[in-house]
Amino acid sequence: MANTLTAIMPKILARGLMTLRERCIMPRLVNGDYSTEAAQKGTTIDVPIPTAVTTTDVAPAEVPIAGVATVTSTVQVSLSNWKQNQPIYLTDKELCDIDRNVHFLPMQLAEAVRALARDVNQSIFAKYKGTTRGVFGACGTGGTTPFGSGVAVLSATDARKVLNRQVCPKDSRRAVLDWDAEAMALSLAQFSDAEKIMSADVKIEGEIGKKFGIDWFADDDVPTHTAGTCKTLIGTLVINNAALAATSIILTSNSASDDGKTIVQGDILTIAGDTQKYVVIGAGPYTLTGSTGAQTVTISIYPGLRFDPAGTEACTIAKTHVVNLVFHRDAFAFATRPLVQATVDLELGSKILSMQDAQTGLVLRLEVSRQHKQVAWEFDILWGTELVRPEMAMRILG
Repeated sequence: MANTLTAIMPKILARGLMTLRERCIMPRLVNGDYSTEAAQKGTTIDVPIPTAVTTTDVAPAEVPIAGVATVTSTVQVSLSNWKQNQPIYLTDKELCDIDRNVHFLPMQLAEAVRALARDVNQSIFAKYKGTTRGVFGACGTGGTTPFGSGVAVLSATDARKVLNRQVCPKDSRRAVLDWDAEAMALSLAQFSDAEKIMSADVKIEGEIGKKFGIDWFADDDVPTHTAGTCKTLIGTLVINNAALAATSIILTSNSASDDGKTIVQGDILTIAGDTQKYVVIGAGPYTLTGSTGAQTVTISIYPGLRFDPAGTEACTIAKTHVVNLVFHRDAFAFATRPLVQATVDLELGSKILSMQDAQTGLVLRLEVSRQHKQVAWEFDILWGTELVRPEMAMRILG
């Protein structure tokens, strides 16, 4: 049996990774260039973030120009996600089929891998919001599918414009849409008609490909952001008691009926007269309160205010929307590592093997152990992810 397991485990892992690759979109698109040395849950990785560099006029002199210390900041990616499937028990016939047929993987094992892939995928998407940073750039209208009537290719060109204004590099830009947005985009002549794009590939393959400098993909894990109830304000929401670069601001509604309305983490805030959009960060939810008359709330935003407000500017909160993401690969960091094998597991007879997928970078581990007169097969993955460069990402509201 030991020899049989030794021969079959690499085959199961390899076929499991093929299923994982099919299901995982985001790990292929974000920055995963991190060490795969063995680790444990809770291990952290420091991702360096460069700071802006200024220039100065050249002035030859006998004294060299004084240097300026550049402090490179870091964002920590914690390997805090460790998931496994429920144990699966294979029959002798299934083991023989795996050994003989290079394409065979029992359905239950395939489903186990797909479930893990879904968890990995969703964890990266979920980083569009957070307590310290979030994706603040946005275009489109919440509740309205992009690429539809009245907007068409503007959904793509406006996304490009937002990233350009946020000084996002023009290479390695990717977008992930939900199926509704993708269907709208595929129906556009500018995206699919052979006589316009000089290729019939879009009509044949059903893939948008690269348009306007962005590689377009679709996935069913694209999240929906549920906005706070402040989007249904009765009064007018205004900003006050704030200054340039402020990350904590006070908002006021002039209607007592707005008492109890909420603003939540991930909400997009727009201020009249300011082209910059902001994302609500912190734990939240933030609640408008006041005994009579005006209702106020203090919220945390990212980035800091890009202007010095007069204190009477009207503010709006974007409606509930699908978070179609457009981003540079360096906006998100993703790390996955093989787990350190516990000596006790090996001593008790468990067989453990890890394998890394060349495309997604995911490290899948397979453990085979004897449990109550039967053999259990379990996959697990250790990974971490973080939004490290918010200025390199934006949302097309859907």
